[in-house]
Amino acid sequence: MSVPVRQIRAVHTADTITVYQAYAAPIARPALAAGRFVDPFKRERMTWIKPSFRWMMYRCGFATKPGQEHVLAVEITRAGFEWALANSCLSHYDRDRYESRADWSARLRASPVRVQWDPERSLHLAALPHRSLQVGLSGDAVHRYVDDWTVRLTDVTDTAHAIRDRLRAGDEAGAVALLPPERPYPLPAGVAATVRAGG
Repeated sequence: MSVPVRQIRAVHTADTITVYQAYAAPIARPALAAGRFVDPFKRERMTWIKPSFRWMMYRCGFATKPGQEHVLAVEITRAGFEWALANSCLSHYDRDRYESRADWSARLRASPVRVQWDPERSLHLAALPHRSLQVGLSGDAVHRYVDDWTVRLTDVTDTAHAIRDRLRAGDEAGAVALLPPERPYPLPAGVAATVRAGG
């Protein structure tokens, strides 16, 4: 069965969805201890969340890139995630979604959430023909994310390292077995249209 060009694949329950972020120890360790993001996490900066574990591995180099040595699985409410997408703007102009470039530009300035679709990654981090969603939160969306949406933080750095080590050893089946069980996330029709899911 072919994968739609733009599809959200994630670990999710009836009430939550898991997204990923990678940070240096000074941010990750206090957050894990508190069960939520606390100082020195900066609410003033745009924070990007990623439902795809493999895309996170591509971004952080299996938790080896400077400043991204700790990978956090952030379980958030589905209601919060869908609010973010419903109040988002695509990071690039799409003539099928916006009436004009000026309309898109105005929406981009006003929206607290930015979304973009980047190539999904294979287990070996090669680009795939379908896309994975990245969600950038700013302003009110960051406060909601930290204060209202976050249910649980889990350190999955050891999993990232274990997958990398199995790949290096040629044990692809062992690496696959460690991947989080992601599956298509069912978006409400209106939200799917907002973020241009499908295709």
